[in-house]
Amino acid sequence: MQLLLSNAVLVDATMPEPRHGNVLIENGVIRDLDAPVRGADGRVIIDLKGRTLMPGLIDCHVHVVASLMNLSANAQLPDATAMLRCLPILRGMLARGFTTVRDVGGAPYALAEGLEQGLAEGPRLIVCGKALSKTGGHTDFRPRADTHDPYRWHGKFGALGRVADGVDEVRRAARQELRQGARFIKIMANGGVGSPTDPVAWIGYSVDEMTAAVQEAADAQTYVAAHLYTAPAIMRAVQCGVHSLEHCNVIDAEAAAAAAAKGCVAVPTLIIFEALAQDGERLGLAPESMAKIADVRHSGLASLGILREAGVPMAYGTDLLGESHERQCEEFAIRAQVLPSRTVLSSATTIAAKLIGMEDKLGVMREGYLADLIAVEGNPLENVSLLADPLRNIQLVIQRGQVRHDRRH
Repeated sequence: MQLLLSNAVLVDATMPEPRHGNVLIENGVIRDLDAPVRGADGRVIIDLKGRTLMPGLIDCHVHVVASLMNLSANAQLPDATAMLRCLPILRGMLARGFTTVRDVGGAPYALAEGLEQGLAEGPRLIVCGKALSKTGGHTDFRPRADTHDPYRWHGKFGALGRVADGVDEVRRAARQELRQGARFIKIMANGGVGSPTDPVAWIGYSVDEMTAAVQEAADAQTYVAAHLYTAPAIMRAVQCGVHSLEHCNVIDAEAAAAAAAKGCVAVPTLIIFEALAQDGERLGLAPESMAKIADVRHSGLASLGILREAGVPMAYGTDLLGESHERQCEEFAIRAQVLPSRTVLSSATTIAAKLIGMEDKLGVMREGYLADLIAVEGNPLENVSLLADPLRNIQLVIQRGQVRHDRRH
């Protein structure tokens, strides 16, 4: 099958200026950016009438199984219920223009495989399986008085992570996730807002445990992503070889410089803290979690400037939970308060594509690349905030060369 998108204005983060083009897609791949506009057997022609055509968006920090704001309750959902509740989350992400997402805790490889096979509608899914946490860390969701088996939920579909203590357990858990299809390993290197017993500043893993996870990932030709906020946690993670630094709200210049020197990528996630502060209590976030939001919320915008000044690449991430998933595109407007539009656009395209290991297939408008594309009203190189209103401004969503959503009429 062929699809011809005519009268398009082509944009990506590598282009100095937009340019006009007619994009021919065949078998899910971009074949020509300057195709002649003529009919052919089996060819569908869509006139974009001067709309901007750009690469599909990539969110590098999602939890597609997190259908509830209360992550302890989410982990205890029956598997069938948790699975069914994640399907509208996936559909919503694709409708907002996210043709690929990186799940950083929860989604199994089987879900990614099912989406690739077309068994459900949603973005391409890059998974790590269950995130790894120490006892009392960010995926130990037991209340303080619960002294029962900390491992009892780790196989549940709705659980974001699993407990692994000590070097041997961390190695075994990493190997198990990799065997089951994980594309990278996720560890919890700081305390977190959504877990009940760990202050945000707690360090998540010892040097030996973290180094073991990094070694297992490297042996499998991949990397470790770490949940962290504070400068001491970031410094330890960087020194241990962690590549992907999630959140980074309370980073300082020294930690940012160390991250840049090691070639790390940061994945800030600012919209989740706005969502938690505004709606968390109403949507079931536990009181002990509500009390921790201020520890990381108010330093988020400053962290963007610190990371930029140090030269740390930033990928797009949102980290949304429960009903707040619908706010996924608001991260564009938040980042645009501090960063240039081109930088923000690259975070959700070129930088994100490189982080997921698909920079030779996604992220730019180029012949031979996968036809994951969106058509938008306006020029995101000049005003990336327009992407924050997807229902109005994202007019067409194409995934693997197929039109998934069409809002042009």
